[in-house]
Amino acid sequence: MPELPEVETTVRGIEPWLKGSRVTRVVVREPRLRWPVPATVQAATGQTVKRVRRRAKYILVDFENGSLLIHLGMSGSLRVLTEQANLRKHDHFDIEMEQCMIRYNDPRRFGTLLWLEPPAEAHPLLSALGPEPLSNDFHGEYLYASSRSRKVAVKNFIMDGKVVVGVGNIYVSEALFMAGIHPARAAGRVSRARYRGLAEAIRDVLGRAIREGGTTLRDFSGSGGEPGYFAQNLLVYGRAGQPCFQCSNPVRQKVIGQRSSFYCITCQH
Repeated sequence: MPELPEVETTVRGIEPWLKGSRVTRVVVREPRLRWPVPATVQAATGQTVKRVRRRAKYILVDFENGSLLIHLGMSGSLRVLTEQANLRKHDHFDIEMEQCMIRYNDPRRFGTLLWLEPPAEAHPLLSALGPEPLSNDFHGEYLYASSRSRKVAVKNFIMDGKVVVGVGNIYVSEALFMAGIHPARAAGRVSRARYRGLAEAIRDVLGRAIREGGTTLRDFSGSGGEPGYFAQNLLVYGRAGQPCFQCSNPVRQKVIGQRSSFYCITCQH
């Protein structure tokens, strides 16, 4: 599934093409996505894009009178086309602009295209979301205060979108390793100081991932121009049995909250 850095990279890739341009047509070839694509998405036709932004893992294309909400689902991608291109299997919708077209491809059809009346943040998909991990509202003091008396594993606590958005399985594993916190430790038993370190680790790992993603995104346009997933230099995720980079003991793997977790029993407590 595309994680926050991939979605952020997508937003940064498509915004220069969309911002200030007028939608000439919305073509929906397959409305049976995660939720049926409503006829109201046609409200974007004739409107000029004010900005493109990310909220959690949602892409919001904002207009004067509303917003298109796009979610990439498990396997979706957006690409910019500056000339006509043959349809590929699983090309489900196009947002046609004055100078280009945004085309959505999704083999598993878990993505989303919705029209949101303003304010977009009042929509049920957005209204209960926690702070952005790269915003000023996210910090160690916030995590510490939110975690008191919570018995859930700290890994699951951080992955809860009502606590903080967009910190997926890969990045929470990496951040917990960087902060020296065992992923199964109860959230309420993590100290204020360690939450400060964890917040900084989350910022660091997501920031690096976004920067690396940006360097691989040479050109978002073209018939095959999906955003590439950046090369990741992972410290623990996917490295079960391999030596820890800090202590050389083998990285361990454990299922926590139905997700594989990777950690070092020596370096994380």
